[in-house]
Amino acid sequence: MNQSQQLNPKSFSKLNLAYHPPKGRFKIIHQGLILPNLPAPFHYLNFISLIGQPRIPVFFNQSAILEQALDTATVLVSSSPHMVGQLKSYSIKEQCLFNSDNFSFADIDQVSGELPALRIKHQSPEFSIDLNVVTLPVLSQFIKIKWGLFEHWSLLCQCKGEVYYQEQRYLIEGTGSFEYARAANIPVITWCFFTYQVINLSPSLQVLLLQIRNNFNQLVQSHLYVRDIAGDMELHDKNVIFKVDRVYPKVTTPNGKEMYLPREFSWCVEHEGQILFELHAQSRGDFKFGLAAGYVGSFRYQAHWEGESYEGESGYIEYIDCRPLRWQEKNEQDKILDQLSVAEPCILKK
Repeated sequence: MNQSQQLNPKSFSKLNLAYHPPKGRFKIIHQGLILPNLPAPFHYLNFISLIGQPRIPVFFNQSAILEQALDTATVLVSSSPHMVGQLKSYSIKEQCLFNSDNFSFADIDQVSGELPALRIKHQSPEFSIDLNVVTLPVLSQFIKIKWGLFEHWSLLCQCKGEVYYQEQRYLIEGTGSFEYARAANIPVITWCFFTYQVINLSPSLQVLLLQIRNNFNQLVQSHLYVRDIAGDMELHDKNVIFKVDRVYPKVTTPNGKEMYLPREFSWCVEHEGQILFELHAQSRGDFKFGLAAGYVGSFRYQAHWEGESYEGESGYIEYIDCRPLRWQEKNEQDKILDQLSVAEPCILKK
């Protein structure tokens, strides 16, 4: 059973988080930094590492595996412009060095330090980053499965540093999300749809949106997290509706999966009969492959939260759809029936 709902009180006085390289049964380790709301030409920046390839459809990138899944680490460093070499694969045994305060991928990608202060670096001819990250004690627990088989959390963070792009130096800073996950190499969990969005409604107020579905299109979870640098965090897990309004033409991933990417999409969250949160989003068309088995990009948006209106140019989206095409190519009646099923999400089994 997913215990994440039990771990989201409004504020935290003390955090006791697991944060380590692969060890023991935890063969799969993920770290990520997401920084939305950046000015053009970047719009967003991410650093996503995955050590080992889990047997979960949305996270398994067959095309990135060098020889063995558990000896393959991937790092995706991207921003809105399309660049060569945004996704790299490494042999863990031959190219990587991991310990409690340093994750090094062939001296190209690196996460160093200890929570709450980290430094993240990436070096390539076209795009390099050097960022100082300070995590705040504002926790969003996405997934925590019983017996510690899989857990995934996010901390609000503040970032400041340098980006080098096409031989120009940019200073950037802002509010972001630092994430960590660890998992045992358990048998297949049939999660086939995953979307995750990060939006900074203001410099101090951040929204996270997450939906996961299985291969039968049953809802695993659909959550809204709202948090601020003052330490407040809200979780809403009832009546959180995600809808794709328009799609781009069908694409085929490097793994041979056919997928529709959202051109326009929306979220609506109701509480006690009132609309608490609403979002309408328009993709910038900058999707790029390499976020596990799917894509990452950015979007423009118009949002409403607790009676206030917001709009922005640079929301962040991760989108992976490995469901059979019959679930992706739904008619309007099917979509209406699908929304009715949101009220009764599928529970992860023990």
